Amino acid sequence: MIKPIMKDEAFLAIKSAPATKMDTQVAQDLKDTLQAYSDRCVGMAANMIGVSKNIIIFAIGPVQIVMYNPKITKKSRPYKVKEGCLSLDGERNTTRYENITVEYQDESFKKCKQSYSGFVAQIIQHEIDHCNGIII
Repeated sequence: MIKPIMKDEAFLAIKSAPATKMDTQVAQDLKDTLQAYSDRCVGMAANMIGVSKNIIIFAIGPVQIVMYNPKITKKSRPYKVKEGCLSLDGERNTTRYENITVEYQDESFKKCKQSYSGFVAQIIQHEIDHCNGIII
């Protein structure tokens, strides 16, 4: 189900609770909502649709990847960038890292560890910040 985008910065600033197998519907709602906003959005966190759970989704072309309980375990090569967000007006300056390693659970709740770089790494960092209550 397509959900409205959360704009309440006080809600967005709350750290998300760990996701469980009971949260699979939230992931489906994220998929539907990201698809609906695909013309202007490449990633989302559950709190952006009003659910304070540690779940993110991002798109690499037509492929959507869901991560439950993602955590960045390594990062290197910081750089400055301006980012926008569906939950906020305008763009804001932030620091991101060119290379990251993320530990997470996939859609089967299997533990995974994956390295990312470039724009995909930037998207993941933005969404994990959302889960940690960090707003750009």
